Amino acid sequence: MQHQAAAAAAEHGVESVKRQLCRLVTSSLSATAPGVDAEPMLEVSRPGFGDYQCNNAMSLFARIRGTGTTYQNPVAVGQAIANNLPPSDIVESTSVAGPGYVNIVISSDWIAERIQNMLIHGVKTWAPKLLVKRALLDFSSPNIAKEMHVGHIRSTIIGDTLARMFEFANVEVLRRNHVGDWGTQFGMLIQFLFEKFPNWEEVGNQAIGDLQSFYKASKTKFDEDEGFKGRAQQAVVRLQQGEDRYRAAWKNICQISRNEFDLVYKRLGVELEEKGESFYNPYIPPVLEEFTAKVVKKDGGFNYASTDLAALWYRLNVEKAEWIIYVTDVGQQQHFHKFFSAASMAGWLPDQNGKRYPKTSHVGFGLVLGPDGKRFRTRASEVVRLVDLLDEAESRCKAELKKRLTENGKIADWTDYELEKTSEIIGLGAVKYADLKNNRLTDYTFSFEQMLSDKGNTAVYLQYAHARICSIIRKAGKDIEKLKMSGSITCIHSDERTLGLHLIRFQEVVEQACTDLFPHYLCDYLYNLSEAFSKFYTNCPVIGSPEETSRLLLCEATAVVMRHCFYMLGITPVYKL
Repeated sequence: MQHQAAAAAAEHGVESVKRQLCRLVTSSLSATAPGVDAEPMLEVSRPGFGDYQCNNAMSLFARIRGTGTTYQNPVAVGQAIANNLPPSDIVESTSVAGPGYVNIVISSDWIAERIQNMLIHGVKTWAPKLLVKRALLDFSSPNIAKEMHVGHIRSTIIGDTLARMFEFANVEVLRRNHVGDWGTQFGMLIQFLFEKFPNWEEVGNQAIGDLQSFYKASKTKFDEDEGFKGRAQQAVVRLQQGEDRYRAAWKNICQISRNEFDLVYKRLGVELEEKGESFYNPYIPPVLEEFTAKVVKKDGGFNYASTDLAALWYRLNVEKAEWIIYVTDVGQQQHFHKFFSAASMAGWLPDQNGKRYPKTSHVGFGLVLGPDGKRFRTRASEVVRLVDLLDEAESRCKAELKKRLTENGKIADWTDYELEKTSEIIGLGAVKYADLKNNRLTDYTFSFEQMLSDKGNTAVYLQYAHARICSIIRKAGKDIEKLKMSGSITCIHSDERTLGLHLIRFQEVVEQACTDLFPHYLCDYLYNLSEAFSKFYTNCPVIGSPEETSRLLLCEATAVVMRHCFYMLGITPVYKL
């Protein structure tokens, strides 16, 4: 079934509306000013000024002025751009406003046809076409032997959403978890294990028990006992030299930690392939040798992180990634800037000579703040455990859902399992969306009250909007699959047209979010889509109206696109609320 869907998507895949219009504008610019190389400047118009706006006239006039051109001013250039647009089914009309802005109105019939085709052939036909074929995302990356806390949620969720968007755009994505599984802390942990449980192999995992408590106890001893500190430092050397006993203890500690991480990833629905720091150890000497020969001669110094360099070399030369994206907090921006510059100096990354790939990007993000405006912590000033945060989101959500269902008399229609599962889905979705809807570069304040509200730009509001659309379709009692084939869509009412136009912009929004690496573009789009639907539903009766078939298909198209937005944001949609 999936194979058929992929084949249909490949056969019926289309370019985004914006890309198609850009091609028309490029052709027009060539006819308007032959010999002048100009990139199309096209953007979505403000309401009341057409659907898209071409803003090339002023800059183009400035370039051709005084070259014997017959154009008197930018308005004349704008008029020529409008007149020279090749004939197309897409464009209904054009007009020129202000100092030469060309307003373009899309054909309502074309909008309707495009939505109908998506319903027949699947939403994958709206996958954007990106230049990159294989991308590697390095995200989450917690440290072994430490628990995942609220600080890890941003990297994990942002990285997962970027990966899902690239996958939707048919890019092969390598999801990498660069865990901190090597380093001096392991000497401390292993030595503590050996001294406390000389027969630890026989005792098994019980020797370590709760890894957090074990870590704290070993750290206390390391800080207070000079003799232990010396023995721990020796243990690091013996681990690095590969002594069997030390390697076995290290592997055991890593596995306990990994099991805990995996429970969190499973709960969040996040897939990652672990290639931790230790994986790159064998590559460090040859990579450093190659790198030093090329770079140290140029800048005379060397202080770059050797593991980062070995990992980058491996990703470029073995995994053949074209775009390598690191998702970490903004505090590491300078480190990555230096690191990427060093890789360019070594000739690993192309200079700005027109070659786009391979390339590297740092996706930085701000802090999660508490209500006091400081870093989010527990009352005891400890970092908030990620597991506790997710538990609380689910239990609050369950209490709220029970209360609402009791008040509206629907509680009897729900089984305990449905209540449990829906609370889990909505709670996790609320936490993810509250993070993703912000520009990732900014800090945001964590608030259960806000994220679990059913009003405003929240996942809960969007889940209700989606469930309501599903309810409308169910109540109509029609076979929606048959309607897709036999019915047709019209966008005559202004609110039908506004909804239709927003639907067909889905593709270009995903493309822009992938290009700029900003997931909040997708959240903005999803919220605006549900607002457009709400207005449509208020002003355009669906069930029992003469336009029922067309409007049911618009309902279905909205639900399909909403679900795909949810999927890319890592949120499971609910169909009943």
